Amino acid sequence: MTPGDTRLDDAARAGWLYYVAGNTQDEIARKLGVSRQRAQRLVSLAVSERLVKVRIDHPIGRCMDLARALTEQFALVQCDVVPSDPAAPDLLTGVAIAATAELERVLKRETPQVIALGTGRALKACVEQMPRMDCPQHKLVSLLGNIMSDGSATSYNATIRMADRVGAQHYPFPLPVLAQDIEDLRHMHSQQAVRSTLELCAQADVALVGIGHVDRTAPVYADGFLTDADWQEVSAKGATGEIIGWIFDARGRLVDSAFTARLASAPLPDPVRQRVIAVALGPAKVAAIRAALLGRLVNGLITDEATAEALLAA
Repeated sequence: MTPGDTRLDDAARAGWLYYVAGNTQDEIARKLGVSRQRAQRLVSLAVSERLVKVRIDHPIGRCMDLARALTEQFALVQCDVVPSDPAAPDLLTGVAIAATAELERVLKRETPQVIALGTGRALKACVEQMPRMDCPQHKLVSLLGNIMSDGSATSYNATIRMADRVGAQHYPFPLPVLAQDIEDLRHMHSQQAVRSTLELCAQADVALVGIGHVDRTAPVYADGFLTDADWQEVSAKGATGEIIGWIFDARGRLVDSAFTARLASAPLPDPVRQRVIAVALGPAKVAAIRAALLGRLVNGLITDEATAEALLAA
């Protein structure tokens, strides 16, 4: 056992003694044979490493009603609605915890699972909530490249960070987000490593994706992927949202464009064969989320109360 493992074991024991057994920090120090300061640090470590989870055993009726209504209206196989913070309509913590709980359920299965991951702030927040696990039987695969046009890595890619926390095999998408042209894309997709990754994406048991809005404030534009010419083209075609770079209109129909012709992402997961769960919330994304639901681009949704109400009212 490594020193890091021993440290986490001690933190887990301290966390259990404090949060479950109700011991004081002085009692924990005595039982573990450490100083009070050391006991306090171990309890803090248990929290920071997500070894401690807080669950509220009370059905929040309004959220459950909203989840049921969304499930019925959009024929979802899964829907989770978490409470909103009126002062922070874009706060991701609640949906990240709910998405992490779903991922934990999948990762705890003994049967090997393939989990495909998108990118974005919501997925990055899920990684931050993920506890440490040991799941070598599972595979995590990225649905899109993580390389910017200047060669730098994108800051929101979740696959490598997630794999590091849960000990799963991981398959990052070994391509830039965009190819230079169609011929360049064809050449990149012909590479064996890329073909293997694309096949793994198609085999995924579960896909967890974000939904992005498409306007001049959206990351896909602000980060320079959509040029002004691209923006004018997709805007004229009714662009409303995007999932792993694939742009769709208000009815959830994919938009053909010069941009998507160069997009190196895997094809969108198939909700007929796969569980495709979107993690998304916020006023700016309501139209995009609704479009994705109408187009049956996803069959699962994790969102917050305010977003759910807006979706049902639209």
